[in-house]
Amino acid sequence: MKDQNARPLEGSPATGPVTGTNTARWRGRLVAVPLVGLTVVISGCGGSPGPTPAAAAQEVTRSAEKRPAPARSAERPPSPAPIPPAPDVAIPGDPSRLAGDLVKTTADLRQAIDGWTGKNDPAPEPVVLLALHQQRVYRHLARNPKLAARTYAELPKALAGQAKDNVKATSNLRSLVRPLTGTAKFRVRPPEPAGDLLRAFRKAERRFGVEWEVLAAVMFVETKFGRVRSPSHTGAKGPMQFMPGTWKAYGMGGDVHDTDDALLAAANYLHASGAPGDYRRALYAYNHSYAYVDAVLLHARQMKRDIRNFYAYYNWQVFVITTRGDRRLTGPEPR
Repeated sequence: MKDQNARPLEGSPATGPVTGTNTARWRGRLVAVPLVGLTVVISGCGGSPGPTPAAAAQEVTRSAEKRPAPARSAERPPSPAPIPPAPDVAIPGDPSRLAGDLVKTTADLRQAIDGWTGKNDPAPEPVVLLALHQQRVYRHLARNPKLAARTYAELPKALAGQAKDNVKATSNLRSLVRPLTGTAKFRVRPPEPAGDLLRAFRKAERRFGVEWEVLAAVMFVETKFGRVRSPSHTGAKGPMQFMPGTWKAYGMGGDVHDTDDALLAAANYLHASGAPGDYRRALYAYNHSYAYVDAVLLHARQMKRDIRNFYAYYNWQVFVITTRGDRRLTGPEPR
């Protein structure tokens, strides 16, 4: 079982670890972050062993060549693509304006994800920027409960439910971290392609019966889909944050740093701990905190409702919390 004091990195929708370099140029690195009060990453599965054209050569006939083009006056001009928000744009403070902003961001993000046809390709800039803005909105609401309650009342019912899940999960994970003082170093890298991760989640589900959305939610909370590469201060390692003893028992001889191996081991451990029959029991074995358990299940529920939420979470970035406010370590540079 992993140490509940966590480490200086908040790893759920509230944070993770990386530097603020442009996503397209981002490379793995060791980052030094001076902090007055830094929060922690929820990390580490641990604990004592217990019960992842043909180019049809189109011949254009002369008659076709001479055929007049249809009059454009009868065509509806294409709708302009939505302009995504800048990485550091201010979050509205008025509930009505904030609700409108979240409605538009969510709709634009879904449209952008639908247009992201090659899910093994890097996410298009609109997806990255819209997901970051969505994340920042939910983080802002998690820090301001009264504003959140007033904003929910302004949202359509379905989106209000989604917002409540994301804000509650963020708040739960923030409650598990504690400020640290000094300079902290984090090793980070880009996540593996979203399509590859989804295949790995489903492979682990087929083998051990643990729903892929639950595995994805655990990886999201633990390391922001593998962005965080540093071990925890208690020794938890890899994209699923295993303690050495637990890895020895459930790692099946694999490499704790290999994503496929780590996901299979996590599914193995969760299955042995009660999943899929009792996810709460299994997740509590993974991390002895019901705030953690609830956060994982809330994120998993959102991915079950709409797979586009998986791709949105995949593009949420890593933050740390200091006494001077939150600091983003990954994703696009401010403009």
